[in-house]
Amino acid sequence: MYVILGATGHTGSVAARRLLDKGKKVRVMGRDSKKLAPFVSRGADAFPADVLDTDTLSRGFVGAEGVYVLIPPAMTLPDFRAYQDQVTESIAKALEKGGVTHAVTLSSVGADKPDKTGPVIGLHNMEKRLAQIKGLNALHLRAGYFMENTLAQTGIIKSFGMMAGPVRADLPLPMIATKDIGVAAAEALLRLDFEGQKTQELLGPRDVTYTEAAKIIGTAIGNPGLAYMQLPDEQVIQAMTGMGISRNMAELLCEMSASLNNGYMKPLEPRSAKNTTPTTFETFVEEVFLPAFKGQAASA
Repeated sequence: MYVILGATGHTGSVAARRLLDKGKKVRVMGRDSKKLAPFVSRGADAFPADVLDTDTLSRGFVGAEGVYVLIPPAMTLPDFRAYQDQVTESIAKALEKGGVTHAVTLSSVGADKPDKTGPVIGLHNMEKRLAQIKGLNALHLRAGYFMENTLAQTGIIKSFGMMAGPVRADLPLPMIATKDIGVAAAEALLRLDFEGQKTQELLGPRDVTYTEAAKIIGTAIGNPGLAYMQLPDEQVIQAMTGMGISRNMAELLCEMSASLNNGYMKPLEPRSAKNTTPTTFETFVEEVFLPAFKGQAASA
């Protein structure tokens, strides 16, 4: 049996479906039992649990061949870093109590750094904490820049006719579709061929700059002249808080962007067949961005 934490999220849902497609026994964990129902209809075992409820988590982990774990996003919290460390401790204790021998985690490029990387510091700490668990073999998937991060641009394009954010326009980013992370997590669980503490970067099919992303998105939405502009941090923070994101989280994201911009936070592995994933940014725009953009237009 495999256990998928965050089974209703972008990566967990894909990992769970992939394992079910392979005929494997899967236990799906998440806060909302109603959202777990589609997996149950396919034969999965639903196990509702809050990620901070260590005792429930540990019961859910018992008997698992392998577990996929992550720190769920929480964009409105006033202290996201504290939340990350609480979640990490809860997961770590649950893995210990549940006797788990193999775990795959959602980490990030930049998790090798102990500071200056915003929310990625929490993933650095998670990797370090799981390394302390006796008998646990862990594979940390250090994913690149989520293509889904560009979805925040839908409203900006509608309002201002351009794309904007804190990242440099000319910075090549290893952009990855989250569904490819879910597939990689499932494949790692199926193999269970890792021992000790291992990391593997996932870098998407190629690096993409925001200037290039704007051209691809612009062509798709019928605005081929669409441009991207880098904004000062305070402007970005104001915009994010206006969208309901906490100021703390907005500041962390700006810190992460600064570390990307200056090269402090970057992939460590040369690009290879192993860390290159298939979904192109063009495909992502067609399958995910464009429907979201049209939905935004319909509701505007």
